[in-house]
Amino acid sequence: MLLAFMVSIVAMATDVMLPALQEMGQNLGVTDPNDAQLVITSLFVGFAIGQLLAGPLSDRFGRRPVIIWGYAAFMVGCVLSLIAEDMTLMLIGRVLQGLGAAAPRVVSISLIRDGYEGRAMAKVMSVIMSVFILVPALAPSIGQGVMVFGGWPTTFVLLFFMALSACVWFGLRQPETLTPENQRPLTAAMLFSGCAEALRNPVVFGYTAATGCVFGAFLSYLSSAQQIFQQTFGVGDDFPIYFAAAALSIGAASLVNSMLVMRLGMRRISTVALVGVVALSGAFLALEMIAEGPILLWHFMAWIMPSFFCIGLLFGNLNALAMAPLGHMAGLGSALVGSVSTVMSIPAGWFIGNLYDGSAIPMVAGFLCLGAAALAIVLWAGPYVDRS
Repeated sequence: MLLAFMVSIVAMATDVMLPALQEMGQNLGVTDPNDAQLVITSLFVGFAIGQLLAGPLSDRFGRRPVIIWGYAAFMVGCVLSLIAEDMTLMLIGRVLQGLGAAAPRVVSISLIRDGYEGRAMAKVMSVIMSVFILVPALAPSIGQGVMVFGGWPTTFVLLFFMALSACVWFGLRQPETLTPENQRPLTAAMLFSGCAEALRNPVVFGYTAATGCVFGAFLSYLSSAQQIFQQTFGVGDDFPIYFAAAALSIGAASLVNSMLVMRLGMRRISTVALVGVVALSGAFLALEMIAEGPILLWHFMAWIMPSFFCIGLLFGNLNALAMAPLGHMAGLGSALVGSVSTVMSIPAGWFIGNLYDGSAIPMVAGFLCLGAAALAIVLWAGPYVDRS
């Protein structure tokens, strides 16, 4: 429960303000409505940088101090965003929030990898994901609720106290999992050799790239979800309900995966899920091309629910596959996997999200293209075989 709460800080920092994006853009002087999406993507810019720092630092100094300092940086970012009167200071605060949130997110994976590996790690990750997914399912409703008390700035007050609570809980309850003999020296040569070792491994590189493709598609949804639901389909204040339905599909898939992965294996499940994303997206686009009239909300939900179920099968498995050969450098490995996949996802997610033209077609097309790319990469990377 503690680790799920810690991992959820990124999802909460992303989704709690989705209902506020339009108001936030207007108050901060944004002229192009699509530019309000930068409040989301800037968080992941800091997140990508933070992962590269947090992982190696946790391998050198331990998991606990790095996570605590990460929470401190996150809370400073919340304060900057809270007092922002223009988009520049808002984005600085958001980047700092991403930088700080990277520590509990990526080092928590290292904590898990310290005690688990392979299918067992995938099972633990899936259980955590199934709990964690309740946060993005509820976050827009929570954000919409707290905005009643003071508009969009109250979302950052909420995030500040969430981070403070998680930091105190972690400090009191979680012991250090990195033993002294497993600490790695923090040198340029060590970092270079570790990165080179990881990126030369086709399993690490392949499944990291596949994760980047999948998360890029998901980021395009996060960036444009408020516009699609409220502007395209006109759901108004019911936006959190539809957003939660899609998020719960991911949570259900994570729970199902935790029950199946030990028997079927990570790669088989991932391959089937990617085929599902490609088939569903292709079928949706084909049907909408031949259909007469506009896309209806129930058409979109009929696509997004099963598609997000497939996405839920992918998150834990692809990450565990990428981490499988990196048990001897879990901190640097999780940082590298997380950072490279996030760096890949940001331009793809921003590009697709910025194509929003009043319809959901660009986003669905993005899911099709990125899903097909991820499937090709998974087939190329092949299975992980432990030859130790």
